[in-house]
Amino acid sequence: MEKTKISKILMEEEEQGARCVEYCSKCLMPDSRPRIFFDENGVCSACNFAMNRGSIDWSARQNELLSILEPFRSTTGDYDCVVPWSGGKDSSVVAWRLKHEFGMNPLLVTASPMMPSEEGYHNREAMIQAGFDHLYFRPDQNVQRKLAKRFFVERGNPKVAWNASINIPMRIAVNFNIRLVFYAEHGESYYGGKMLRKDSNKIRDFTEAVEHQIEDDPRNWVDEVITINDLQPYIYPGMEEISRVGITAYFLGYFIKWSSYENYKFIKNKIDFRNCSKGRSCGTFIAWDSIDDKIDDLYFYMQYIKFGFGRAVRDASRQIQNGHISREEGLELAKKYDDEFPHEYFDEVLKYLDITDKEFHEIVDKHRNPEIWEKEDGVFKLRYPLI
Repeated sequence: MEKTKISKILMEEEEQGARCVEYCSKCLMPDSRPRIFFDENGVCSACNFAMNRGSIDWSARQNELLSILEPFRSTTGDYDCVVPWSGGKDSSVVAWRLKHEFGMNPLLVTASPMMPSEEGYHNREAMIQAGFDHLYFRPDQNVQRKLAKRFFVERGNPKVAWNASINIPMRIAVNFNIRLVFYAEHGESYYGGKMLRKDSNKIRDFTEAVEHQIEDDPRNWVDEVITINDLQPYIYPGMEEISRVGITAYFLGYFIKWSSYENYKFIKNKIDFRNCSKGRSCGTFIAWDSIDDKIDDLYFYMQYIKFGFGRAVRDASRQIQNGHISREEGLELAKKYDDEFPHEYFDEVLKYLDITDKEFHEIVDKHRNPEIWEKEDGVFKLRYPLI
């Protein structure tokens, strides 16, 4: 196999040696998380954002939302907004509240999971049966699998192309001339990242979406096998198209008090929302987040390999920030589950990616960041583990 640009970078980093990894003093997030930053007290940007939310006047924010919705509200029965909808708890809360609390007529649009789970199918069906219109887009599966394998090999992330395909709701908004799109929360501000504008957590910045969500232009993916026509589902609508329709995209998490756990409880009370059948998802202690796609277990495991923190650290940090558990409780949960191998769907994932067990482990180790990992007696260990 040819050495990719990524593998060359990793080789160069190995020659440079290790780096010191610091952890947030309030949650468990390390500074190896992309785009996160710590203040002088060792508190991460996600925790600071969470603390600042405590002083927000949510009643005023809701009134602001109502004033924004009014000019878009349809009086003819047409769809007045698009909701990018996975069928998970957060996007379901967006759809439910827009329709039943704020009187909108949303069109739910789903970019198909790569390896749909039974729980995800059940939850989407339960929501649709509760009274929502829904478009489900499934791209060419041969192309999707080829891209998944390519990006797993090159970038250690099988979901790069899927990240681009979730722009399908924007394409639907353009094609249907629907001027309003509502996303859930702004991940860069809520979970530690970079905001390109002061109001990026309120109004979706289309440039930021491409830079942080995809980190590439899908037109660059053309090769001897993949054509530009194959890539149409992954190419973001042009700004001239978005401007022609007059589309504005907002984050509902700016206007209402946002918590993944509270969202789960809310939607569980509205529909027959099914949790992960095993009682918890692989690599973590919760059973109700990111359960729509079987390949997510691998995605979060590769996060652990590349950045030194996995799904349990991610989930525990969010629960700490929202006041649901203490740092000490989160630390114990992270130690117990964070390094768990994605065993549940492993054979299915190998078949989907068309690789062998041996090839899988070679690819994983190629993406293991030598700055944060060391090998001791033939076993890889984090240089700076959580303590």
